[in-house]
Amino acid sequence: MSDSLDARMRDEIDDQVAEAFDAYLADRLAEPGPLRASLASGRSARVVLGTVGLGALATALAPTAGTVVCWIWGAIAVIDLVWLLTARRR
Repeated sequence: MSDSLDARMRDEIDDQVAEAFDAYLADRLAEPGPLRASLASGRSARVVLGTVGLGALATALAPTAGTVVCWIWGAIAVIDLVWLLTARRR
């Protein structure tokens, strides 16, 4: 009997945690972020998508050295962050 009670308690706790997590995610998604702000200001996401596409191509063509790939994606991250943060200031 205690096993079935424990199982029901665990299920109830799991349901409550899932509901709280869903509510938290819904609140976070409703907050404006840098990409949403940049799109609202009339800037398109072509820069971000273009850099990711070029990064994928560069990764495919890069030598097997991991440092080259890290430098490529590091540069892409910097470019995308600068682009998104300048959209916030406008």
